[in-house]
Amino acid sequence: MQMIIVDDEAHWVDNLSTTKPWHKLGIEQVHKAYSAQEALQLIETYPIDIVISDVLMPEMTGLELLEKIRERDKRIKCIILSGYSDFEYTKEALRNQAVDYLLKPPTDNELLGAVKSAIEQLEREWGSVSSYERVEHILRENLPLLRGQLLLNALRGERLSMEEWSRKLESYNLPLSFGESALLLVRMEEEFGEFRNRGQNLMEYAIINIAEEIFGEFAHVWSVKEEHGYLAFLLQIKDGQSNASQEIKFEKAAMQLQAKVKQFLKGSLSIVMTEPFLFPEKLTDRYRHALAYFRQIVGEEREFVMRAGDLANHVPQGVLDIIHAPPALKSLLEAGRWDSAEDKLSQIFAELDEKWSDSWEHCLEAGYVIASSFTHYSHRNGHTLEGILGQDIELLQNGEAFSSISKLRSWAFRTMGKLKEGASSEVKDIRSIYVKKTQRFVEANLHHDVSLRALADHVNLHPTHLSKLYKIETGEGVSDFVSRLRMETACHKLKTTDKKVYEISAEIGYLDPAYFIKVFKRQFGTTPQEYREGN
Repeated sequence: MQMIIVDDEAHWVDNLSTTKPWHKLGIEQVHKAYSAQEALQLIETYPIDIVISDVLMPEMTGLELLEKIRERDKRIKCIILSGYSDFEYTKEALRNQAVDYLLKPPTDNELLGAVKSAIEQLEREWGSVSSYERVEHILRENLPLLRGQLLLNALRGERLSMEEWSRKLESYNLPLSFGESALLLVRMEEEFGEFRNRGQNLMEYAIINIAEEIFGEFAHVWSVKEEHGYLAFLLQIKDGQSNASQEIKFEKAAMQLQAKVKQFLKGSLSIVMTEPFLFPEKLTDRYRHALAYFRQIVGEEREFVMRAGDLANHVPQGVLDIIHAPPALKSLLEAGRWDSAEDKLSQIFAELDEKWSDSWEHCLEAGYVIASSFTHYSHRNGHTLEGILGQDIELLQNGEAFSSISKLRSWAFRTMGKLKEGASSEVKDIRSIYVKKTQRFVEANLHHDVSLRALADHVNLHPTHLSKLYKIETGEGVSDFVSRLRMETACHKLKTTDKKVYEISAEIGYLDPAYFIKVFKRQFGTTPQEYREGN
């Protein structure tokens, strides 16, 4: 769970966020906000569950903040803190469904008890959404299966006339229309592997059920499990809802889905969301585009929520179905599922050893499937197989790789290793580009808005995705980089210019000189003026 502490008194926020045993209650992350507006920005960025807010703050009171939170998300639990035991404040807080109203300073028992009560309410509410009884009921229904098959066929490229689409949407009671939509692909990560032989379908339906609960507040949701193992969700804004910020709505809801599944089903998800497109004309293209994003950018990383932008070398996906049942090796490579692809190779050679050890033709047929999949993957990513393999291509050209099962096995796994290594390098190169673009923007705009949201908008990524990507590449958080650059720039200006402290404060993005002095002293143990005099 994630929580925000909101107060215009910075020392109060810092003290509450760092000195209380929140982790013992299951709070994974505590965000700090020094104004109501900052709190609303955090709620737009992160899947917040609980808000602890002061009542009296400049610009917007805690009660006004509570009303705005209710407009955005009715599930967030709010706790109000105040130095006033005013009945009107209490009544207004209760009207907006505050969990508790505590007088400052609250005791640890009062504060932790209120948060525990909020957590219990959340668990009851979300527990009913993800309950096995409800999931089993949905699983027994035939209509969702028919709907799922229709969507699955559309993703695979089956073409229907507009008249046929209209008839099927109506007969299947699907409240969608022709027009702007978005597609989400959700990958269940390794934590769900333990359910592979028992209850996998129930876990998938539980995730679908949670997703429908979250997205269903503002969008129509149509879901299915597709052939690569992803859960696919077609989303369409409901009538009467604004389309202006639908991408932000979808991203926030995707983050909430990820958080709730981790909290209640104990597993993680990676999610790719497409740009808006016209349904049904562009559905298949957008689906293949989202698959490419998992392969080229997400790769083997976990727990991403990201929007699929432009990708180079994107061509239509094909499906090879000669010897083996889906998912075919080609499909696994396209999805970037390297462990599953290696397992598939092992299964291929186990079958050859067991059933066709004396058949050169079966070895040759298997070799053609493997070589075709490798070549297709290389071309999809703008390379040639010869360029990747070097001298090993000769074994393919002269047919020696197909001469025996053992030689084919050695060649295939060696080639798989080179493909995987190249894919990992490409993912790293793409991430490096995002990091450099972020750093350049911060360096050029230090005196402007360089918040995580502003930086994410600049590089066209979700804030959480950018934060994780940046930390993976640099070992440093984005906010840590911004803070460090500000302090380094301040030190340089103090030593090399005669500008006033308030001027330097504004130039590095601190509008309040007093706050800049406080941060500087906390960092270096001295005020900016003392630092200048000592240097």
